[in-house]
Amino acid sequence: MMRRAYVGGFAALAFLAAWSVTPARGGAKVRLDECVRAAMAENPDAEAAEARIAAARAMGRQARSGWWPMLSLGASHARTDNPPQAFMMDLNQRALNMMSPTFNPNEPDDTGNTRLTFGVKYRLFDFGARSAGVAGADAMLAARKAMAQAVRNQLEYEVTAAYYGVLQAREMAAVQAEQARSIEESLRAARARLERGATVKADVLSLEVRLAQAQEDLIRASNGVALAVAALNTAIGREIVENAEALEAPADDPALPVCEDEERCVLEHPAYRAAKAAAAARNAAWRGARAARRPTVNLFGSSDWDSPDLSDFEQSYLVGVAAEWDLFDGGRRRGAEAEARAEARAAEAETRRTLNQLRLDLRQAVLRAKEAFERREVAARAEASAAEALRLTKARYEQGAAELAEILNAEVGHAAIRARKVAAAYDFRIALSNVERARGRLGFKPYVSKMSHLLRIEEDERLERVVESSNAD
Repeated sequence: MMRRAYVGGFAALAFLAAWSVTPARGGAKVRLDECVRAAMAENPDAEAAEARIAAARAMGRQARSGWWPMLSLGASHARTDNPPQAFMMDLNQRALNMMSPTFNPNEPDDTGNTRLTFGVKYRLFDFGARSAGVAGADAMLAARKAMAQAVRNQLEYEVTAAYYGVLQAREMAAVQAEQARSIEESLRAARARLERGATVKADVLSLEVRLAQAQEDLIRASNGVALAVAALNTAIGREIVENAEALEAPADDPALPVCEDEERCVLEHPAYRAAKAAAAARNAAWRGARAARRPTVNLFGSSDWDSPDLSDFEQSYLVGVAAEWDLFDGGRRRGAEAEARAEARAAEAETRRTLNQLRLDLRQAVLRAKEAFERREVAARAEASAAEALRLTKARYEQGAAELAEILNAEVGHAAIRARKVAAAYDFRIALSNVERARGRLGFKPYVSKMSHLLRIEEDERLERVVESSNAD
């Protein structure tokens, strides 16, 4: 009696667990594209990538400021009895009278002066330092934009994998629940045979133990569903999926992708474009470091207004051109140039490494997709055979023509094949998304407006020209 109550309790638990992972009828479903779109807006990685683009644009504005004149305003008030300074204050105020009987340049009166100043500075020539700075800023902007696209590419794959992971865990739990129900049916048949004296009690006890194991597996599978949902919400960046029942299962039957030109795919990958643009930025920094060792020519000018009492201001001006060349600085600029050159060489090597890594990544992704596709086909064929074998074994057991070990083996085999079929089906879908990730095609075009996409293409083409010219230099 106690054993039956124990088994009945586990049966109730199995029913509740199976009900919890069964898709709810009615109600709104959450689609994969909705999860991806939410991740693009909510995920911290995507937000950080956009912030880095804004920072790069600000760097570009700073670099271009060098082509504009610097304007300044100043105001000051001073009082002194220092002979030279008092003399110059009177002179600037047009108040100096050397013919006055009281004029004594060595003992001046207490003299005050208020000065208003408007100044202008402009660099006329710097051997390309400003041009290098602008080119480097543009290349860095191109790199940040490509990095952001690479982040979105990776993010869509992670969300897709997590989405299918939830569906996979949900169906795995359903498989475990079905196995528990199947063992319960076998247990009822064994008890009926025991009452007729057609079997021994050991068979019933063995099935009860096997049912307890199946229900324990179901508990673990149900917990796996909850963990998969948590992983999906983490990938999205916000809690938008409450439970596995909210997800909409895919209806299509994807086919094995056709392998396209591998080299073109990796050359268009955002990670490679980011590395290439970063190398261009380093090359521009190297050119700027070389230009910093050469002279600069600056234009300067100012207009001053001087007054002793904030009235009757007297105006004067100063304009000129100055050339500057620091002949010796202890090797600081030479060291900076050597550092920039080494960084440029390292960036070029990193670009080649990225290209090689992307080639390998794409080949591995395609091979994994082929493997998952073949596993899916094999598991689909095996599942039908395992289901029929289980049905026949159960029928023979009920008629007394099969041993308990046969039905247990058939149950285990059928559950294992179903689990492999579910795993292979969703592994194949994840592998297809991984191929698209390796090609760099995810996370951009489906989630922006057409006009925004066209404007971004135009900007990317301009930045690409900057990168090409910088690498050529």
